[in-house]
Amino acid sequence: MSKIYILFISIEGNTRSFLTRLAAFAKQQHSINPKNPVIELKEITDQTVPAAEKEPFFAFVPTYLDGGNGIDSGYTELMTNALGEYIASNSNADHCLGVVGSGNKNFNEQYCLTARQYAYEFKVPFLADYELRGTSEDVERIYGILSKEVAKKEQ
Repeated sequence: MSKIYILFISIEGNTRSFLTRLAAFAKQQHSINPKNPVIELKEITDQTVPAAEKEPFFAFVPTYLDGGNGIDSGYTELMTNALGEYIASNSNADHCLGVVGSGNKNFNEQYCLTARQYAYEFKVPFLADYELRGTSEDVERIYGILSKEVAKKEQ
């Protein structure tokens, strides 16, 4: 059985909420067709001791910046550093298949900026985005994207 492994950080609960729904959707899809992958989640916090990841994974990261416009000011990451440090440690970046970002579209250029920075830093694709806690359509869309990426990796 194939699995989709996801590392994430959730500051205000939006990312955790989205991923809980994504995992439930994956379980439902797997029950319909056992070839559909299930999801395994690993939440990274400031207390998480970096481990060496053995499986390919996707990173889900919200955006929290220090203000400004996200282009020439206000692009310093706040609060999700634990996830970035985890991915950077123990050659974990070598196992990262891509990044999914979330944020608030009201912040214009800052929307999903942290995820785009992670993608650039770790040389992986920025695969998808969703706003705040996401919609049911976002859950289905992102599950489809991740499933295709896992299938490509398994070929």
